[in-house]
Order: sequence, then structure tokens, then C-alpha cells
Amino acid sequence: MNFEKELSVARQVALDAGALLKNFLGRVTQIAHKSETDLVTEADLQSEKLILESLGRHFPEDTFLTEETGQHGHGSKRVWLIDPLDGTINFTHELPFFAVSVALQVQAETILGVVYSPCTQELFEGVKGAGAFLNQKPITVSKATKLIDSLLATGFPYTVRQNPGDVMKRFGNLAVRGQAIRRMGSAALDLCYVAAGRFAGFWEQDLKPWDTAAGALLVEEAGGRVTDFEGNPFNPFLKAVVASNSLIHDDLLAALRL
Repeated sequence: MNFEKELSVARQVALDAGALLKNFLGRVTQIAHKSETDLVTEADLQSEKLILESLGRHFPEDTFLTEETGQHGHGSKRVWLIDPLDGTINFTHELPFFAVSVALQVQAETILGVVYSPCTQELFEGVKGAGAFLNQKPITVSKATKLIDSLLATGFPYTVRQNPGDVMKRFGNLAVRGQAIRRMGSAALDLCYVAAGRFAGFWEQDLKPWDTAAGALLVEEAGGRVTDFEGNPFNPFLKAVVASNSLIHDDLLAALRL
């Protein structure tokens, strides 16, 4: 099946939402707390509204699952997973590492992913079976074969204050095995950076489907591997993700075992 229209629309909606976010950067006046450290701003809500309206015009029969307002429509075999602003804490502090993430699942299989970083103007995109691209140029994963040669990335869940044990133990295990670890604050972009060969591996727990759907597809299309912490096949409705260039994946999993 050809998904050229879906990709074209997703690409444009990500660019439009990214432009909206960049216009809000440094001008946010409304910040609400979903939890102590889980924030939502008017920029999140306006971006989500823009994306829903645009995708809804083109694909009115589809279902949409979004971070801020939940599920729209039901019963369709086509489900869009939407994060209108991944990296909200970064955004509120004017740290330019945040993104728009849009993915399409058909019969529970992710077939399309687009992630846009407005501050770097980097558009990551891919369709299942057709490769991964950054600003329309093909990308591939890192060639690192050992953890000690690997730049890694992770993220901490919002619940880390209540339950730091497993999170910090895994972090400690990799801190002494990898070349270095970065904690950037946007799972969608972390996954894209694995796809682009910037990070050799990434892991995080307690994520949502809109955080990982697009990026995980891009890692696989760039030649990488994505699983859960036990090495089982990944789908975005799993809460834990391990993504790598595939060459270090088994070593990464071993280091993540508690």
C-alpha cells in the first residue's frame, strides 16, 4: 500500500506545528502541572489542536490518540499517535531540544513516522520498508560494536522521585560501561538520534505510545533494533524501550538487567 499522501500530510503538519512551537518559545505564560514534574503549556495545546484539525481534514475516518486530549474517534484500523510537544520541560526553560512527533499505525503496526525538531530544523521521517531520512537524506545507525565506544542516551520517568532504585541502578550499570551517557529530555529525538548514528543506544522506562512510535520505526528503518528491556519485540504501547544500532544491543540488554 502506498502511503505518500499520509507522509506528505504528516510532514507538513509537523512543520506547521513546529513553527507554532518556535513562535511560542520564550513567550509561554500558561504552565499547568499534570504532576509535580509533568507540565503542559498553551503551546502543547495549540500544537495539538493544529495537528488534529489538519489530520482530521485529510483523514476524517481515522482514530487519533494524543498526549493532551486522549482518543478522538474509534473503531478505525488506522490510528495516529501524536505528541504535539515532546520535551515540554526543556521548552519551558527555553532549552532548544524538543520536537513534534507523529506516527500512523495500521492494524496495530507502525507504518509511518515523522519527528520534527524546530530549533535545529531537522525533519526525521520514514515509512516502513522504505528507509529513514533526515531532511530527505538517508540515515543509518552507528557502527560502534562495543559499549565503551558508544555514546548512549536515556531519560528518567516522572516517577523517579518516588521510585529511583531501578532507574538509577540501570543508569549506574551503563555509566561504567559506555563511553558516555546523555540525558536530553525528549525520547522522540533520542530515538531519532539513534537512527541518525549520533547515539549508539537509548533506553527509557514508563513512556507513552506517542513518545516512541515514530522514533522506534525510524531506528528500525535506519538498520537498528528496538525491544523492551527483556529483548522482546517492541511496540509503542509497551512502557519500556531499548533502541540501538543492533551491534551493541545484547550488551545493552545485559547491562540493563537488574
